[in-house]
Amino acid sequence: MSKIRTIYICTSCGSTHNSWMGKCSDCGSWDSLEESQFDKSAAVDPHRGSSWVETKGGTDTPTATSITEIMSSSSPLRRLPTGITEFDRVLGGTDADECRGLVPGSVVLVGGEPGIGKSTLLLQAAGAWASPINMDAMNTQQADWTSKVLYVSSEESAQQIQLRADRLGVADADGLFVLADTNLARIIEQIRKIKPDVCVIDSIQMIYKADLEAAPGSVTQLRRCCSELVYFAKATGVSIVLVGHVTKEGTLAGPRMLEHMVDAVLYFEGDRYHSARIVRAIKNRFGTTLELGIFEMTGQGLQQLPGGMSVAAIQGGSEHRPGAIVCPAMHGSRCVCVEIQALTATGFVGSAKRKSSGLDSSRLAMLIAVLEQHGGLRLADRDVFTSVVGGLKIVEPAADLAIALAIAGAHYKRSLPPTTIAIGEVGLGGELRSATQLEQRLRESARLGYTHAIVPAAGSTKLAKIKGMELIPVKNLSQAIERLM
Repeated sequence: MSKIRTIYICTSCGSTHNSWMGKCSDCGSWDSLEESQFDKSAAVDPHRGSSWVETKGGTDTPTATSITEIMSSSSPLRRLPTGITEFDRVLGGTDADECRGLVPGSVVLVGGEPGIGKSTLLLQAAGAWASPINMDAMNTQQADWTSKVLYVSSEESAQQIQLRADRLGVADADGLFVLADTNLARIIEQIRKIKPDVCVIDSIQMIYKADLEAAPGSVTQLRRCCSELVYFAKATGVSIVLVGHVTKEGTLAGPRMLEHMVDAVLYFEGDRYHSARIVRAIKNRFGTTLELGIFEMTGQGLQQLPGGMSVAAIQGGSEHRPGAIVCPAMHGSRCVCVEIQALTATGFVGSAKRKSSGLDSSRLAMLIAVLEQHGGLRLADRDVFTSVVGGLKIVEPAADLAIALAIAGAHYKRSLPPTTIAIGEVGLGGELRSATQLEQRLRESARLGYTHAIVPAAGSTKLAKIKGMELIPVKNLSQAIERLM
């Protein structure tokens, strides 16, 4: 019998160590080493040592192939769209051929806080994949083709999933199969039996291998289970979607190597006490990592919001609100008009508070210093609070002007008209610089109903005239503050 050796695995970077240390020597994380049992006889190649991997070539050794032969012999991969436009946008693809969605044989890891809506979104997506109506949106000759989807739940029973499916309206999908199990061998056997196109596992932390002594959710179980699922997906072409828990720091639980093993990592963001939800791609081998999908949580599940979330500023009518400015921010290839709010309150010199939600705190401190030096504001004894409505996070410098005007409006009790937006980067000298993709931002704002835009004077003369949008060019921050009513 082979000797079982004790090793220590870092939960941050996945590196292994022979003895326990307080600090990982590879990534520098403190108290991140977890004890694990290592059996050398079990460390076999999943392609050779597992009986459940089925490949066209059997157990033959893979051989190198010229890339030109691969392109000529293989047909292009056909993605699996869900029909949920916002989710397909994050998964990647192109708009030209309506070719967005899940790539066959890929592995996607979805993470988010408890109760944020991960299971709801994936059950809706599973019902859409298994519905023949979904294929009407595809530009393909196989109109009667439908996907088979296996939804594996390790935390709920089949009856609980059926109740949620009734509420979401996906209980009548014939191609949707439900399995409540936590044993990886039995799950793999069901996948071989049903032969689905997509397998959703909710969640990977509860899946375990019976031949490992470690508890479910440990580093050893997570690494082995995830690696075998990845190998299985690549060998059989079954797309696998994994749900992962997050830690109190907001990162995915388990070793960081899980994010390197999968093809895409999606984060589900938002506040459970608000209806807005955002799906953001942190890693994507088949698409961009700048895209995001916007949803709203309702009683019937998640509803997509392709038009953005900041129409509340227009719906408020002609009421002027000091400290509220709308800024069109770019996220990937789309423009989202977000509302930035600010509030100033009486504080103490030397201990004034600077708090922000959804904004970079360092950038906020720099803008407050510019407002004091070049805008004429006295904020040394004022507490400043800023927030982005809807739970979005804005880090691009194009929102500098909107943040500065929101603080100035809250300080002077003045405001801009509700249909006015502000775009521009603020320099340390108080000058304004133009933002990237300015014309696209203005066109999207005009489509949503905004009529005036405060923009930097530099570069505004080169912009094409946009119907329904009037530009207000300003050279510096002082001129922009004068526009406040």
